Amino acid sequence: MMYEKVLHEVKQKQIAPVYLLYGTESYFIQNITKHITKAVLGEETEENLSVYDLEETPVQEVINDAETFPFFGGTKLIIANNPSFLKGKPDKLPFEHNLDILIQYINQPADYTVLVFTAYYEKIDERKKVSKAMKQHSITAECNPIKDYELKNWIKNLAGSMKVTIEDDVYDMLESELSTNLYQVQNELAKLASYVGENGVVTKDIADKLISHTETNSSLKLVDAVINRKLHEAISIYKDLEKMNEEPIALIALLAFQFRTILSVKLLSRKGYSQFQMQKQIGAHPFVIKMAAQRESKFTADRLKHIIEKLTQTDTIIKQGKMEKGLAFELLLYDLVQ
Repeated sequence: MMYEKVLHEVKQKQIAPVYLLYGTESYFIQNITKHITKAVLGEETEENLSVYDLEETPVQEVINDAETFPFFGGTKLIIANNPSFLKGKPDKLPFEHNLDILIQYINQPADYTVLVFTAYYEKIDERKKVSKAMKQHSITAECNPIKDYELKNWIKNLAGSMKVTIEDDVYDMLESELSTNLYQVQNELAKLASYVGENGVVTKDIADKLISHTETNSSLKLVDAVINRKLHEAISIYKDLEKMNEEPIALIALLAFQFRTILSVKLLSRKGYSQFQMQKQIGAHPFVIKMAAQRESKFTADRLKHIIEKLTQTDTIIKQGKMEKGLAFELLLYDLVQ
């Protein structure tokens, strides 16, 4: 079942006795878990809540807890994390999970317990007997990342729920920095919302100051410094990255990716390709294509080829130990700017 359908049912307090939440989008898993907790326990979350790590506790102990009547009455909520026995290759553990006991319970769960399994795995092995039982007798929610084209609407909806407005040019920044990781998107938006306050407006300057920057965005800033022939700014960006333990070899790879993308966009634009067609051809994020399209007019194809060649040469010099890597990278920046 899709995330939205499961969440809708939970919000309507249509609570099932057993849930399996799996996928790599932690925001979805944690959001459903939060609403299940609210629906089952209300404000009293301590007495009837148990949380287990199945890499430390055998599942039969969890089932024993699930079958034990709650001491304080009401409904008991049990959250069992990391059920690696659902994966194709389970993790090696110092104990055995008794999956027969688990399957028996799934078939006939206690009516005073809600049992939630959270599996932060891209997929589970659906050929296994226990996985089939889960699929058949529990509410199963697939919680994998959203598509690129869905991100803007998610940002808008999350910002709306936090009662803040996002300026248009901030969307591009959030997309490039965070891609489709909604957990990070939520955290960064919460930080921005806290800064601007209710009904506040998040501007590009505010976002640039507060958002936790990624290597991709830093490499774009380096490209801009090269375009604008600002050596001091380029070295300043490099020094900041150096403090974050970013290696020159990795930065060269990021710059090479950016300049190769700019060159590809330039050549494809000559053939009349749209940005959507370029994205399919190159296989890069739409934001990367958009930024490359804005930059390509500032270079000739020969200049881009020269830059890529210089990047390759510096990469070889560093790997062969012919020059100290920091010095080699700074000389590369000087050469690119000149």
